[in-house]
Amino acid sequence: MSFTYKPKKKKRKTTHGFITRSRNKGGKKVLQRRRRRGRAKLTV
Repeated sequence: MSFTYKPKKKKRKTTHGFITRSRNKGGKKVLQRRRRRGRAKLTV
């Protein structure tokens, strides 16, 4: 049996990082929502 979650820092950054989020329309919306909500941390 193998585990589903195998954490990798690079993968985490490239999929959920700030730069990636700010590149596309949907990601910008995510950031906008999180800012509006007053999150201490916007992304990874």
